[in-house]
Amino acid sequence: MVAQREISVWRPSVPGVVEVFHAHYTEYAYPMHVHEAWTLLIVDDGAVRYDLDRHEHGTPHDTVSLLPPHVPHNGSPVTEHGFRKRVLYLDLSRLDESLIGPAVDGPDLRDPLLRRRVGQLHTALAHPGDELEAESRLTLVTERLRGRLRPRRAGLAGLAGLTGEESRPGRTLAHRLRELLDAALVEGISLDEAARLLHAHPAHLVRAFSGAFGIAPHQYLMSRRVDRARRLLLEGGKPSEVATATGFYDQSHLTRHFKRLVGVAPGRYRVSAR
Repeated sequence: MVAQREISVWRPSVPGVVEVFHAHYTEYAYPMHVHEAWTLLIVDDGAVRYDLDRHEHGTPHDTVSLLPPHVPHNGSPVTEHGFRKRVLYLDLSRLDESLIGPAVDGPDLRDPLLRRRVGQLHTALAHPGDELEAESRLTLVTERLRGRLRPRRAGLAGLAGLTGEESRPGRTLAHRLRELLDAALVEGISLDEAARLLHAHPAHLVRAFSGAFGIAPHQYLMSRRVDRARRLLLEGGKPSEVATATGFYDQSHLTRHFKRLVGVAPGRYRVSAR
């Protein structure tokens, strides 16, 4: 079978929707990465398996998957025929951080009504001029998502470091390193400099970060940069300019990491945008 990578991507004029991403992939697997937005995913054909917080999950046809921001995950097709998926990236104005823990514990929601509403939302988002309908449908979708997740909050431990640990005074070493990486997203920071600022051995920093979040510090930084690059490309930025604006050494550096995390090169992603 010939490998296929077909995408359609755009940013609609609907508050709270960061990006709409439709794709058909075969023989492609996402490595571990993070997003700064919520990932609302439905699979129309085939199925995807993925790891989230060290647990394996799947996306059968009737499932709506909600992956929280800042939590590493990967993804790969279940069969050689690949998958067709439709994804919405939603900012924190639609779903707040209090839902991250419950979403980690139960990201796959078997809910036919929710599934139907998400599909209707995608249809509305695909038609310029239907922004009011899309915003109305998005309101119904996020309301149902909150209703599905909030009853699970009591008694669920959630993700270590994003629920229980963050309620304690102060930040763990891993969280402080993540804050440094976020603050130095473009200019970057060396491991030695981070170790000096946090008064910790570099090796201990890497172990603490990887243990807390399931992803190495450099993987986290690169996936955050790619996430930022996606937004700038959607706004019409040229790959060479976007590379500089997001902290990559040059366009080829951006292309290598972008293609590894998104599945297509930045130039193709940009021209596929509506």
